[in-house]
Amino acid sequence: MSTPDRSEHDEDFEKNRRDQLTSAPEATEADAAPRIDVSEHDGTTRVDIRDDAEVRPGPGPGMPEADGAA
Repeated sequence: MSTPDRSEHDEDFEKNRRDQLTSAPEATEADAAPRIDVSEHDGTTRVDIRDDAEVRPGPGPGMPEADGAA
């Protein structure tokens, strides 16, 4: 039994991710845009929210928590 090449797995994953995120009736290509960066250093995995992510965790603009008025 052979192990699939890592790049082949990544391509399949990205294709399936894009297909799933753009399958809704009003979905656009922007819905499949990357939102996180994952890196590994010395055995520790770090997940960072991308600065250019359209959808980010936390309070949205105009919410009191976002304005520091909480």
